[in-house]
Amino acid sequence: MADNARAKKLADLIREVVAEKLQRGIKDPRLGSHVTITDTRVTGDLREATVFYTVYGDDEERANAARGLESAKGVLRSAVGAAAGVKFTPTLTFMADALPETAKTIEDLLDKARASDAQVREASSGAAYAGGADPYKKPDDDEAGDAAE
Repeated sequence: MADNARAKKLADLIREVVAEKLQRGIKDPRLGSHVTITDTRVTGDLREATVFYTVYGDDEERANAARGLESAKGVLRSAVGAAAGVKFTPTLTFMADALPETAKTIEDLLDKARASDAQVREASSGAAYAGGADPYKKPDDDEAGDAAE
């Protein structure tokens, strides 16, 4: 089993090689400039690598990019093997990165919370306190005098 530093170094190299090859070496029209490699993870035994990518576009462009990456998997693995110089070139698995969708969901939830806060702020703008400005009970003056004795 390899150490984590070696796995991280190989993952970084795979990310760079795959991105460079997608940008300059592969002429598949399905893999246009809208495919971005976001992260790469390598298993501890350096046998398998998962490459995360995002595609900016609609669902059809995402599906086309996934098919293009699967068809270019052999060429990309060969390029990684040539650049890495390891005994066994890791197999590549491509996974669509859920980060943009997650970020959009979080942004939508934050917008909803901001709208709710604005409604509460608007509703409370002319309101007065229900029981006075100070909600805490104060001891009567008589009870304070008895406690002092």
